[in-house]
Amino acid sequence: MKGYLIGKVAERTGVAVSALRFYEEKGLITSQRNSGGQRVFLASDIRRVSFIIIAQKLGFSLTEIAAQLNNLPQGRTPTKQDWERISLSFQKDIEARILGLTQLRDKLTGCIGCGCLSLEVCQIYNSQDQAGRNGAGPRYLLGDKVTSLKTQ
Repeated sequence: MKGYLIGKVAERTGVAVSALRFYEEKGLITSQRNSGGQRVFLASDIRRVSFIIIAQKLGFSLTEIAAQLNNLPQGRTPTKQDWERISLSFQKDIEARILGLTQLRDKLTGCIGCGCLSLEVCQIYNSQDQAGRNGAGPRYLLGDKVTSLKTQ
């Protein structure tokens, strides 16, 4: 049987053997067993594990990652077109995350509409916790617009 033993996959990807077993348990990768009962993975599984690592670093959950991996072919190395299809589906989410992080960076030192009213600026931008009328949490960071400013 051609392929890579689990230790070789771990060495090549930098992922612990226990993590590979976990990924297999979750259906993210699959293995066959050789005559000695050892797990044998295909070369395409190394790409899958690499994708898992990158996607996790970008903040995607294993459920989201599994949904994307389910679109890849089993038993063969994914083509450029296969990866392009996955990247397009992630692109919208990544763009939304970039926008959210940019807003967080730009607004974090000011009023975020949380209702604490403890900063002087909160008395200007969120007087009487006006943001709280739209719901719980940091309303302005969640996308709500400042509707009125209290004049001093």
